[in-house]
Amino acid sequence: MIIDGGFGRSIARGAGLASGVAIVAAVVLVGIAAINVLALVFVAVILASGLQPFIAWIRGHLPIGRGPTILLVYGTFLAVVVAMALVVVPVAMGQLGRTIASLPPFFERASAWAKTLHPSGLANSLGALIDAAANTLRVPDGAPAPSQVVQVGLTVAQVITSILTLLTVVYFWLTEHARLQRYVLAFVPRERRKRARAAWNAAETRLGMWVRGELILMGTIGIGTAIAYTVLGVPAGILLGLVAALAEGIPIVGPLLGAIPAVLVASTVSPQLALTVVGVYFVLQLIEGNVLVPLVMRNTTGISPFLVILSILIGGAAGGFVGALLAVPIAAAGEVLIEGLQAREVPVAQDPNVTETTSDEGNAPDEPDRSTARRRSRSTAASAPASAPASAPMPGPRATASRPS
Repeated sequence: MIIDGGFGRSIARGAGLASGVAIVAAVVLVGIAAINVLALVFVAVILASGLQPFIAWIRGHLPIGRGPTILLVYGTFLAVVVAMALVVVPVAMGQLGRTIASLPPFFERASAWAKTLHPSGLANSLGALIDAAANTLRVPDGAPAPSQVVQVGLTVAQVITSILTLLTVVYFWLTEHARLQRYVLAFVPRERRKRARAAWNAAETRLGMWVRGELILMGTIGIGTAIAYTVLGVPAGILLGLVAALAEGIPIVGPLLGAIPAVLVASTVSPQLALTVVGVYFVLQLIEGNVLVPLVMRNTTGISPFLVILSILIGGAAGGFVGALLAVPIAAAGEVLIEGLQAREVPVAQDPNVTETTSDEGNAPDEPDRSTARRRSRSTAASAPASAPASAPMPGPRATASRPS
């Protein structure tokens, strides 16, 4: 049986398309199954991008090679992580245990106070809410079951393994960065490699700026809140400072989430202390918004507040706290890559209906849009017939081409 050549080529193309779709589907399924690993690798890339400028600075000021410089910077970073793990975290966990143990008397007082409220429907609803919170945070009596001990041990082992894996990936990304970049760019057509490399480097630069700014803000807010809560006598001041530092990594809504546990813990002591904590929160937010953020986070991500909120909502819905924490850097890196893909010589014209413009964005009221005029002139020149006679030069002095402003 002889198959027509065109029909055979159609079969080959269909088989190739089906194979490509199957490969893409398999990659997507593997990515979904290994989402935790991919998130861990992304965090490692973010941390490595934040360490790159320190490596470049040391190499520019000290006569040492890249390998020793990486070891020096990474050793310092590892020492800070180990110090946090050995000093701050055990103290915070001890304070957590004491705080949870002091909660039952607080819930009893809150339940008795709720019964005195009127009307009775409000008292019953608030009492049910307090009882539900008390049951959720109640420490079980007696020795824990063997299954609970095993589960806690597995969780601790998983956390330690994740941290060690994260530190390992950070180190190898720093040492193999140039080789990995050349390997990936080898799959890009030659004429597009320069633009792809520029987009890659721009994304890493923005991620590095973001992580350095976030670490500075998180450290400042964490230390400030821990000192303030300890001075005020709030139980578990170091733990609450650690919670505030972690919540600071979530833009816009993070500071509020970090203040809620502090207010609740302070309310176990007295309502006056809870109001004082609220005042401290507002003072810290004023300092952060008017001093720290303009100095530290200026031009770090470069994305609009709308995209920030949208990315946080999507990240929180998809991955919980970790998803919300990583949503902004993912959006920032994605925007850089999209900007590199849609780079064009003629920018998109601004909407003439927009009334609020800056001096470098808008045109005068009676002035036509320059980019639109240039685009029309190019299309007119391109569509002109090739046989059109050239116009005779005007008599007089030699004309000079003026550069468009």
